Amino acid sequence: MSKGKAAKGTVIKQIEMRRCVVCRRSRHKSELLRIAKTSSGEIFLDEGGKSQGRGAYVCKSATCAESLKKRHNLDKIFKTKLPGELYEKICLAI
Repeated sequence: MSKGKAAKGTVIKQIEMRRCVVCRRSRHKSELLRIAKTSSGEIFLDEGGKSQGRGAYVCKSATCAESLKKRHNLDKIFKTKLPGELYEKICLAI
């Protein structure tokens, strides 16, 4: 068996790591909240984490949610002005 490869017949499951847009820490996908933007421009809280479109991830912590709301990070990421209700939804989801 060579370095970096699995033995024949074994399956290696990848760990789905994503980065928080506020604190920039890499965490497991299940520890983050996903906000998605579809190709039609609709932006929503993706609770299932599997919707199509561009996604941004935020830690499920009050400090990251408050900082996101204060700095409007998602406006910069999705290159559009987002309504305040979406930021409120994110804070309530955490």
